[in-house]
Amino acid sequence: MVSATPSPTATPQPLNGSYGVLATRPAGGQYTVTIVGIDGKVVASKVVTAPPPVSCPGAGAVVPLPISTSDSGVYYQDAQGGVTFMSPTGAVRQAASVPAGTASRRSMFAVSPDDKRIAVVVADFNSTGAATRLYVEDLSGGNHVEIFSESGARTLWPIGWHGTGNLALGVVPSCTQGGGPFCCGVQEIHVVDPATANRRFILGAINSCVIAGAPSLAGVVCDAPPQATALSWTNTVLRTYPIQGPIGAYLSPNGSNVAFVDNTGTSFTGGGSAMAGMFTCLWMDETHILAGGDTQQQARVGNVANGNMAPVAAQGECAGRIPGGF
Repeated sequence: MVSATPSPTATPQPLNGSYGVLATRPAGGQYTVTIVGIDGKVVASKVVTAPPPVSCPGAGAVVPLPISTSDSGVYYQDAQGGVTFMSPTGAVRQAASVPAGTASRRSMFAVSPDDKRIAVVVADFNSTGAATRLYVEDLSGGNHVEIFSESGARTLWPIGWHGTGNLALGVVPSCTQGGGPFCCGVQEIHVVDPATANRRFILGAINSCVIAGAPSLAGVVCDAPPQATALSWTNTVLRTYPIQGPIGAYLSPNGSNVAFVDNTGTSFTGGGSAMAGMFTCLWMDETHILAGGDTQQQARVGNVANGNMAPVAAQGECAGRIPGGF
């Protein structure tokens, strides 16, 4: 494992191979970012000062991990709003800055796969939800364009880029008091023009087919029991599947397979060995999946072809895939 140290000369370089990123939820003023190879080995890790805890009056603010991935590595946000890049070799460099968080404000971001642009949502949480603004600029800070703002019970997460010409925004509740499947994450995805925020496609629907897992290069799956639907990035139905109730569902990068996750583990629709106790949260490539871990559950990489599971010597939730983008 490489423990990342700053290197001002480090620049993003396209990589061979695929990696997964785990991140712990901020606690005690810090969190940990870990890059994992398909063999389950930790290749780079960094402890980061965390943005301050944020909340709505009388409720919890719904925010993602302060992480984004590109084709070259992972970007993470610190307490001061600095955004740092780390590659799978452990090379680190300061990359950008976003408005620093407060007890009622959080900045959320997504870097384009080519490491050139950054989309930032700044949410100010209040008693009615959140005031949300979205801007896009060069990663170096130039060409800043404010493209959207709204206020209300829902806000947006910039969850990634589909190529370099489409920005994917997750629609989420601004605040929550917890409870229920899919209560506190992305419920539908809007694919928009990153120059104007003009909406091109809507994937899933808050009231009828809720997003069931992290998207991939091929698209995403939404749940509307007794059916789950795999959708492309142009909102074309790829196929449907019978389900018994709300279930985690992850579409593989080429769209040929879906990992379904329930309280027993992971099973597959397009071929692959079921993995008991493997709670998938990400496809690393077409044959490897990643499950996060904590003090009670071991993080693991699973091989879909043979069902083997390699333990990962790290904790955290799935925070992205390298190469990034969708």
